[in-house]
Amino acid sequence: MKKEIERLIEEMERSGIGAYVVTSADPHASEYVNAHYKAREFLSGFTGSAGTLLVSAAPDEDGAQAWLWTDGRYFLQAASELAGSGIALMKEGVDGVPALQDKIRQLAGSTPGGKALILGFDGTTMPAKTGIALSRTDNAELRSDLDLAGRIWENRPALKAGRLWSFPESSAGLRAPDKIAGLRSAMEENGADAVLLSDLMETAWLFNLRGNDIDCTPVFYSYAVVTADTVTLYVLRGAFDQNRSGETADVKAGLERDVPGIVIKDYDAFFGDVRGLDAKTLWFDPASASYALYRSLPETARVISRPTPVERMKAVKNETEIRATTDAHVRDAAAVTKFIFWIKNRIREAAPVSEWDCCTALKRFRFAQKGCFGLSFPTIAGYGPNGAVIHYEPTEKRCAVLKPEGFLLLDSGGQYVGGTTDITRTIALGPLTDRMKECYTLVLKGHIALASAVFARGTTGKDLDALARRPLLDRGLDYAHGTGHGVGHVLSVHEGPNYISTRNADTPIEPGMIDSDEPGVYLEGAFGVRLENEILCEHAHGGEDRFCFRPLTVVPFDRAAILPDLLTGKERAWLNDYSKRVRDILCPLLDPGERAWLIAETEPF
Repeated sequence: MKKEIERLIEEMERSGIGAYVVTSADPHASEYVNAHYKAREFLSGFTGSAGTLLVSAAPDEDGAQAWLWTDGRYFLQAASELAGSGIALMKEGVDGVPALQDKIRQLAGSTPGGKALILGFDGTTMPAKTGIALSRTDNAELRSDLDLAGRIWENRPALKAGRLWSFPESSAGLRAPDKIAGLRSAMEENGADAVLLSDLMETAWLFNLRGNDIDCTPVFYSYAVVTADTVTLYVLRGAFDQNRSGETADVKAGLERDVPGIVIKDYDAFFGDVRGLDAKTLWFDPASASYALYRSLPETARVISRPTPVERMKAVKNETEIRATTDAHVRDAAAVTKFIFWIKNRIREAAPVSEWDCCTALKRFRFAQKGCFGLSFPTIAGYGPNGAVIHYEPTEKRCAVLKPEGFLLLDSGGQYVGGTTDITRTIALGPLTDRMKECYTLVLKGHIALASAVFARGTTGKDLDALARRPLLDRGLDYAHGTGHGVGHVLSVHEGPNYISTRNADTPIEPGMIDSDEPGVYLEGAFGVRLENEILCEHAHGGEDRFCFRPLTVVPFDRAAILPDLLTGKERAWLNDYSKRVRDILCPLLDPGERAWLIAETEPF
């Protein structure tokens, strides 16, 4: 058993806890979190962004005492990282694998003498939605005030405020007062006296502020309370002490000027203020709020428990945001295309290059572009079998050396002042097998099916997901992740409510929403293929109620990996039109050698 788990069990026994849950979350259910909140990673050794750890004070009937749940993106990675830890991998969604709550029910039903299972967790990092579900477990009593991981985590990284910076209206499109007015209008329509904002993307978007408290996501730890006549923003102490490098304006003064009457308080004052709110109806989102926040809501208030209006407001991009992100994608495409040219030349010249070298080189190309200030997520660079590990991340010490054959799967993105990018290309480094070309072309067919879709108002992500899977399912292939996710505007690279996935049967895709289009094939121990563009939903010709997609990403597909005979006439036409657009947009941004290569790479089939 991993020593951290053994020490956790000792703390559980001292506190009288029968089972303990550790999530991947921070107090805002963020996907990527500050190092201070990586308790699940510290305890389990699993480094993926999604996973939940359950530890029992006593072994179950199978002798197991610790379990970790994660989704299909991380099955291979988790199996590798958990090996020898004594932690059982629980593959979410796989037949025969019990869900977290089912396992807890099992433990609660087998306690000695039928006594209630004392179930512990840190309520500040437990999503309210999950905590509420756990509170309904039969024969279990909750202790939600226990940060047991913190008791044993020596040298735990401190939570410190990063610097805040003002997000320019030239990219935002709307001033903060206009956004607040829109929020208040939605509150009035729904009879809400106050909205509690706990999602970090929502507070950053609403106030036109950005920060650096979390890697890859330019947000800052904060809460906000908005009523009909007050606005209160809660931030970490010191958040306004430093401006962004090179910025001369006082960010705090600018915010107070833009939002007259705004009150700025310490982050730690939020829960006490919530308990004392004098509001008949409160609106909060149980998906982004913590269980501790849920427990702090005044008992006398009526609660609207669903996503706040800000979620959809920021998901539907305005014209300025669309123009800015379109420009950012052009610059990002130039960086990625330069990298593809570079890596193919390195391999052809037999120069030594590793997966990690690819990450550092691509970062260098991106940071050379105007407006790029960071990555939107850690770069995934998987060569050969590593490409079959859906969210594989190489490190300087753990990475494969590339050879002049097979595939390199490269999934990466940048943060620009104009937009957030996310792109995957599978790159041929040399000779490919017929199976590799077949898989690449089938994934491309799925990609084109979604990208070229024309659909009616009300069509959901689940409806569209099926289009991308069909060419693969027809050949007995599939992939264990959604086809697409919403993308924030200089916020999180993964944002709802617009997901193109079998799990999204409720949210229609509508004009102004930006999603990814990323079907894939992963053959364990062999190779992986994924092809991803960001796509913008727009009105299609033929009426207000018919929609289509426009690709924002303008990077070529790999000509050497395509079997043109597998493409239909319509698919070839789409690919040729896309390739011409790539060539026309990027050629002026490339060096002569890069330009000549791109022209050859984008010749029509």
